[in-house]
Parts: sequence; structure tokens; C-alpha cells
Amino acid sequence: MPRKLPFAAYGLTALLAICAAQPVLAEDQPETSAPDEGVDAGDIILVTATRRPSPLSRTPVAVTAITAEAARDANVTDVRQLNQLVSSLLVYSTASDANAVARIRGVGTVGDNAGLESSVAMFVDGVYRPRIGAGLTDLGEIERIEVLRGPQGTLFGRNSSAGLINIVTKAPDFTFGASGDASYGNYNLWRLAGRVTGPITDKIAFSIDGVVTKRDGFLKQVDASGNRIGDTNDRNRYLLRGQLLLQPSDTLSVRLIGDYTDRDESCCGAVYLDTGEERGTSASNATPNATNRIVTILKSLGTQFPTGRNVSITPGRDYVSRTRDWGLSAQFDLTLPGDTKITGITGYRDYWSADYGDQDYSTADLVYRDPNTYREFKTFSQELRAQGKAFGDRLDWLVGAYYAHEDLTLRDDLRFGKDYGKFAACRLMAGASATPSALIGFAPNCANPTALGLLGGQLSGAGLPSSVVNALTGGLTTLGGITGGGDVNSRYYQKSDSIALFTHNIVHLTPTLNLTLGLRYTHENKRFRASFDNDNAACTTLQSSGLPAIAANSALGSAATLAGGILTLGCLGNSSPSLNALSLNDRMSDGQFSGTANLSWQATSALMLYASYARGYKAGGYNLDRFELGNDGLGTRITPVTFFSPRSNGDAASLRFGAETVNAYEIGVKVAGARWTAALTGFRQEFTNFQLNTFNGTGFIVQNINGCSSALVAGTCATKDVTAGMISQGVELEVGVTPVPEFTVRGGLTYADTRYADRLVGSRDGRTPLDPALFLLPGQKMFNTPDVVVTTSAAWTPAIGHSGLSALFYIDGRLTADTNAGADLYPEKAQDGYFLLGARIGLRGPDRRWALEFWGQNLLDTKYSQVIFNSPLQSTGPYNQSVAQLGSVNGGTTTSMTNQLFSGYIGEPRTYGVTLRWKM
Repeated sequence: MPRKLPFAAYGLTALLAICAAQPVLAEDQPETSAPDEGVDAGDIILVTATRRPSPLSRTPVAVTAITAEAARDANVTDVRQLNQLVSSLLVYSTASDANAVARIRGVGTVGDNAGLESSVAMFVDGVYRPRIGAGLTDLGEIERIEVLRGPQGTLFGRNSSAGLINIVTKAPDFTFGASGDASYGNYNLWRLAGRVTGPITDKIAFSIDGVVTKRDGFLKQVDASGNRIGDTNDRNRYLLRGQLLLQPSDTLSVRLIGDYTDRDESCCGAVYLDTGEERGTSASNATPNATNRIVTILKSLGTQFPTGRNVSITPGRDYVSRTRDWGLSAQFDLTLPGDTKITGITGYRDYWSADYGDQDYSTADLVYRDPNTYREFKTFSQELRAQGKAFGDRLDWLVGAYYAHEDLTLRDDLRFGKDYGKFAACRLMAGASATPSALIGFAPNCANPTALGLLGGQLSGAGLPSSVVNALTGGLTTLGGITGGGDVNSRYYQKSDSIALFTHNIVHLTPTLNLTLGLRYTHENKRFRASFDNDNAACTTLQSSGLPAIAANSALGSAATLAGGILTLGCLGNSSPSLNALSLNDRMSDGQFSGTANLSWQATSALMLYASYARGYKAGGYNLDRFELGNDGLGTRITPVTFFSPRSNGDAASLRFGAETVNAYEIGVKVAGARWTAALTGFRQEFTNFQLNTFNGTGFIVQNINGCSSALVAGTCATKDVTAGMISQGVELEVGVTPVPEFTVRGGLTYADTRYADRLVGSRDGRTPLDPALFLLPGQKMFNTPDVVVTTSAAWTPAIGHSGLSALFYIDGRLTADTNAGADLYPEKAQDGYFLLGARIGLRGPDRRWALEFWGQNLLDTKYSQVIFNSPLQSTGPYNQSVAQLGSVNGGTTTSMTNQLFSGYIGEPRTYGVTLRWKM
């Protein structure tokens, strides 16, 4: 991992940010607006964040806009590269691009579970994309990208609780034009992009965009000798987009868009980051062992532990990520007499993604997803808005309605590999034996008669009756014999209907004082069903044995724990044929108001101050993961789930999670000088029922997070004392300087303290305790939310004499403070701060008809992790233990051990290349 950055580095980058600003965009055809005094009229920045073009310095919202040119300079080909330009934004992906996450001010939704919508919504040309992963593809030609911070819902069709990314592609032009670019870079990168646009008639224009990208993987797959045998995390994708722009009159405009994206890639590998074993009575006195028994077991099964950007996975279980995404949209804008404007946006999207392969990230064949695994979203949406002016232009009004229907289908076939049974038996026996080294010596086949006899003797010597010993050793024999099985055709279905009415109105109290009032009512209805086909016969055998009774008898101590472990691993994640008879059905509906109030004062022509309140809302849904089926978080039914008995149809409701809401407060000041701009925002966001998705090493936990203002009783809280469970507060600074037209410096600084409440419960009524796997969360900062992020960029485009040629010199950087990269906040997942540097240098022809540019990203080759997680199943502890749990028994007086392995999805290494551009 990267070394901790010295304080001076933060100070230097912060100083640069004070002389910088985020990229912003001037509208191509803005409405007439009086220029600010003292500001060059040609440099006025106009944005449409309030659906009304206005100068950025007079727009009382926290918004950042990226121009097409700024995006090209920073090599923004998909939304992940926006990280270099927007300090409050973080976009990353994990096990696949379909699992992408977007965070604004530290708040976002982990995307590994298809049932969760994102706290940060994404729109492309006004059409809502169902998940952030649907936007992780080449963007093609864009007009602008806007990043709105804080809750949204009274201006855009779909509501969001943390923010919004709005991508506007370049519309057709009535003047013929063609452009293109070709790039080549390391890792054998090839990227070709082209665009043709022009008139069909004097009323109809067209455009066609296409992008093809191919690149080798940056993670090397190696064999036992370290020889390269393949790679993963490559690129192989293309985009095709066609548009028609119809302008039959001055009052009517219609834009039709169709696009198709295809990806067929190997994604995504993970590397081992921590393979140690520690002993102690607490994290402060933990000492490492010379060996890790889990590592010993895995090595006996052929697992390699390569270092650097090298991986070693099960032969034949390569990572596969295939995506097909297409859609159609139509937008009309009609101006009626009296300057009332009607806008309608109709969209249909079909997003299909198949992501499968090795799921244990090791050479041992433990678990994998088979090629039948896929997810598909079919989404229809309709938005209708009307806006205008009234009362002598004292009121700018807007009203709208929105409807969306989503069909989600998930087929998730998780299978046991040929080594699973041997590994599972060794894992449990190494944790249960008084002399684990003696048993590990039998690995990989710990469940042989000799080893079982040794363990049985130890159990008998501890005073256990022979019936219990026989049940345990018999269960281990059954477990050790698992060499396959699991899901054959497990499907989840979710249908969602969302209906909303919203209004957003600006009241001009005086020429300099404005009051904005917005209100939205949203009604959500979701229907869930699931069906399973599973052939894991070992689970049936274990459930019909004496093990469930032993596991339920806490008086048997470690024997009960071992019995529960056998059932848990033998019926991993409800992997049981007993599920095949189920017909799971459930539905939920919810209706809530949200809205905003904003008071802004234009103190002078160049100075504006504002204060605002907003309430945001994000719908609840279903955890589409059978691992948690039946776990309602109450009593003994709490993660890790011990599968004592088969599930019932009534367990469907246990997969529900509630709606997420937020109360957000902002104060801001914006200043515009002759050649500089500045914006300072203070914010506080209080989230109730925050939807947390966490991988605990076995399955995904989805739980609502709430706070409690009083002392907890058995992990619960009185309903009247339930409060916000997570708060994000801080300041944002965006400033910029353009001392001469050819030179611009931009940057931003975000300080965000995004922290859980000191006492947490898992439901809005306070009756559900926090899941034990989340024991570190109370009072701590949310993962992947550093205190400080600084972004800077500088562009210089000097003319070269009078030749018509010009040069380009561009540099950008993102400095991220220390953080924790794991959702459960295990200390092993701590990550030092790091710095990412990008640059571009080029030569441009007259009128920029052509350009030759050399570029690089992550030029310092910084190694950092996007997410660090518990290596699946790779621990002897029943809770996939962290070093933070050492000695948790008996008040921290008992010495215990942890040998959980940890893996990470690491960021891209240094990339560089050359791009040739042309246009006509």
C-alpha cells in the first residue's frame, strides 16, 4: 500500500486549490442575462441546475459542471475519471463494472446487490439509469456533465438522497461536421472514436457517434513459478449512438436518441493484501504468528500468493463480464403562448449483465458463479414538466410528474468447487482442535479417519458424550465430501413502480432576494418473488442429523459452535434443496413527501449568499441474496446465519429493507471577479434508515442504519429515541483563476466528516439490533470517506507564433487523505492517503482541425485499493474475525486468534499513450 503522505503534501495541494476551481460550463444558447459588473461578459458561466439558465455565481445550489474540453483534457471516457475533477465525488467498481458505486460527500450505496438503488442517481440525456454500473461505459461525445450535491427530487424525474450525476450528450448540428480520434497506449490500448453530424433537411439534423476500446488486463495471472499465463481487468467494449433533432417550428423541438453498448471483458480480479494471523487479548497487543493456518490449508490445495499486481485463480474459472445495454428516448420541448414551456422525456432502457467466474479469488477451487449468472433491468420512464413565469415575473414556477416501471431479473447460480469440502472441513477442524497444527498436517484431506479420530479423542476428553462426538465427526465427514453442487437455477424477480408529482418555484421577493420552494410526493410499490433450484444434497443430510439440536444447545459450548459451523458451511448461504419447494412472494409500498427551501441574496453584482434545507428520499427494497433469507436480525436469527432448519415461504419478508431519508442543510457564498470565481459551501446531512450493504466474508448483509439517543437495551432502542444513524458534514471550496485567456487553473477542496452515530440499531423502530459483523461502526467514519480530498488542474494553451498552431500543457491531481476501504471498518482495511497525477501535452493545428497529444494517468504508479474485503470463507473464525475482535470474550482477558485473509480490488496502474484528433 502507498506510504502515508506528509502533512506538507496536504498543505501544498490545499494551497494550489485556493488558486483553482472546478471546470464549469457556459450554455451554448443561454437565455439573455445581464452580465455581472466587473466580470468579462465572455467569461460568464451559465448552468441549468435549476432547469433555468443562470450564471453559476448566481445559482444557489452546490453544482459542478464539466465541459467537453475539460473532460477531454482529463481523459474522461467514463464517469470514473471524474474523480480527478470533482473533489466531492468518488466513483469506483468492485467485483464487476455492474457493481459500481458513486459517492458524493462520502455518501453512496455499495452496488454489489442488485436490489439496492444508488443514493447518487445518474441521468443520461434526461433518462434515469437504474444503477451506476449502467453508466460505466464510454461516454462518446458529450456536451457537459453536471454533478449536483445533496438531495435531489424537485427538478429531476427520479429522486435521490445524496446527489446526482447528469450527463448530456452532444446534440446533432445543422451544419455538416465530422470528427474522430485514435489512441494507442500501454497495455496494448486501442481506442477509436468518431462522429458524423449534419442536416437531413432544414428542419431535421442527425448525428452518429461510435467508440471502440480494447486493452489488455493490468492484473497478471501467474502460475506456481510466477510465469504469466494470462491477464484480467481488460477492456473490450464499443458504443454506437444515433440521434435525430427535429425543429419543425421556433416553438417545438424534438430529440430522438437510440444507443447500444456492448462489453465482453475479463473483470474483476482481486489481490491478497493481508495473509497474517495474530494472537492477543486486544488489537493493541496483537502479535503475529509465524504461519497462518488458513494459508497452510490453501497452499495444500495449490493456492499461490503472488505479490504486486499479480493474481492466481482456479484454472478454468476466469473472470467474465459481459454487458449489453441499449435504450431509446424521446424529448420534446414546446413553448406555448405566454412563454410557458412544456417538456416531456420518454425513455426505455434494457440493461443485461453477466458476471461470473472464480468467487474465492484463490487457486483453490472453492466457490464460483457459473456462466448462467446474469442480471437484467428493463426500465420504462416518463417525465412531464411545465414551467413559466407569473405575477409580473415575480414567480418562476415549475410543476412536473414522473412515472417509472422497472422489471429486474437476477439469476445467481453460486456453485461449490471440487476443493470446497476439503477446505471447509480443514477450516473448522483447525479452529476446533486443541492442537490445530496436528490436524493441519492432514490437509488438504482433514476429514480422513485418522484426523477425525484425533479430533474425536480431543472432544471426548473434553467430556462430550459419544453421541455428540459421533454427530460432529459424522457431520465433518459429510462436509468434507462436498465436491460440487449448489444453485442450478436460482432466480429473483423484482417489479417496481414509482409515481411522483413535484414542483419547484422561485419567488423573487425583491430584485436581490429570492425564495425557492420545492415539494415532491413519491409513491413506490415493489413486488418480490424468488424461486430456487439447488442440488446440494449434503445440506439435506446435515439438517436431518443430530447437528441442529447440538448447535441450538448453548450449554455444549464449543461443540455447539462446531455444529453450527458444520451446518453453516455445509448449507452455505441457504444452499439447500429444501429451498426448491419454496414460492417466495412479498410486496411493499411506501409514500413520502420530500422537498427543499432555499433563500438566496444577491448582495452585490458579484457576491451571492444562500441558505437551504432539503429532505431527500430513496425507496426501500429487497436484499436479492439467499444468504440472508430468514435472518430478521432478532434473537438467534442473526448473521452469521446458522442453518438449523429449512426455510419457509414466510421468510420472504426478512429480505426487506426500508426507505432511506435525509435532512440536509447548506449555507453558501459565491463570488465572481473579473478573472476569478470562488464558491464556499458548508453542509450537514442527517441520514435515517441509511441502507448499508456489507460483505462479511460469507454473504452480503443489507441493513438499515439508525442512531439512538438513549442507552441501548439488548442492542435495541425505544422507537421515540431513534435518530439519524449517519451524518455527513463539512465544507467545500471551489475557486478558479484565468489570468490570461490561454491559462486556467482550477481546483477544489472537500472536507467531509461522514460518521455513524455513537449508538446504532438496525431498524427505524429500534427493535432490530445492529448486525454483529458491524460492531465497529458506532461512532466511526464511514468507509471510503477521507476527511480531506483536494483536486487541482491547470491548462495552458499558448499560440505558437502566428502559424495558427497552438500547444497544450495540462496537469491534474487528486489528493486523498487516509481512510478505511472496508464497509465493516476492520483495522486491517485501513488505507494511507495517496495522490493520483495525470498530464497531457500536445500540438494543435489551425482552428484545432487536428491535434497530436501525449497523455498519462496515475503517472506516479500509485498502488491503492478501491475496496478491501474479507477474502471469501478464508478464516477459521465463525465470524470471519478481525484483529479488533481479539479477546472479545470475557471482557478482553482471554487470548484468542484471528486468521482472516483480506483481499482488495486495486486501482488502475500507470497508463500512458498518444492520441490523434481531427475534425472537419
